[in-house]
Amino acid sequence: MADVKTISINNFTTDSGVVYDNIDLHYQHFGQSSDHAPVVLINHSLTGDSNVAGPQGWWNEIVGPNLTIDTHYYSVLAFNIPGNGVKNYVLDNYKDFHTGDIAEIFYQGLQILGVQKLFALIGGSIGGGIAWEMAALYPHLSENLIPVAADWKASDWIIANTFLQKRLLENSREPLKDARIHAMLTYRTPDSFTERFGRTINTEKKLFNVESWLVHHGAKLEGRFLLQSYKTMNHFLASIDITRKGDSLEKIIQTISSNIHLIAIDSDLFFTAAEDQKTLKRGKKIKENIYYHQIESIHGHDAFLIENKTVSQIFGDIF
Repeated sequence: MADVKTISINNFTTDSGVVYDNIDLHYQHFGQSSDHAPVVLINHSLTGDSNVAGPQGWWNEIVGPNLTIDTHYYSVLAFNIPGNGVKNYVLDNYKDFHTGDIAEIFYQGLQILGVQKLFALIGGSIGGGIAWEMAALYPHLSENLIPVAADWKASDWIIANTFLQKRLLENSREPLKDARIHAMLTYRTPDSFTERFGRTINTEKKLFNVESWLVHHGAKLEGRFLLQSYKTMNHFLASIDITRKGDSLEKIIQTISSNIHLIAIDSDLFFTAAEDQKTLKRGKKIKENIYYHQIESIHGHDAFLIENKTVSQIFGDIF
């Protein structure tokens, strides 16, 4: 496992005008030196972290030696979204920030590390939203922009779900457990539950196996994640919007020089494929090098963490 390193972002002013003397940005580096190899930045999902490769890496079937994103060839960086709890670092006043601020923090982190240009800017779920935000702020930063199971804005559906998450996190007696249980219902699909559980019962616990599985995931998150961090990440998720300054999506896409590869999941109930298809339709009118790829899966939003062979096949043509 690559060591988690820390750099400091000093005198940072948020878009809302709040000045922070110092923000800790934790990151991991895999593969080659960023001085001598094409650099890939990978942004993690809501309750994820920067550990994308190695034995415990969340994309360790895709990123690593002799894999699709080959660390024998590429330099792979991954930042932790500030406040996600890595090294117990939280943002007390997380509402001062939105995902555009996180994108700026990530960009400043790249500058400190001496990275001027990326070969690929990738993100899954909220990480893909932050990738969009980075591309909107710095349209020539990356040769390839690859948002996976993500979009350039939080849709009404996502805002509604993050609103319920916020209420659970503020009002539940077991906030992390209950919020996670609800979240899992948006990350998977009815068909995936039917295939996996088939209305079977855990006789020892006297619960349906789907109930037991949800309880397990709630307890597992509670054991590894901070309540303040979940509130922070939920707030960020609802804030994704590259058009917040008033520019249209078309105007922003027109400025982005990157090849844009939209990767959607046909069964995603969260960042739906239909929204990516709308983005493609609008983008194609003004940009030739915007492409749409679709993961076919029963598993819904989490398929980008499950269907590694399909993700690797899509990435293969790019890498």
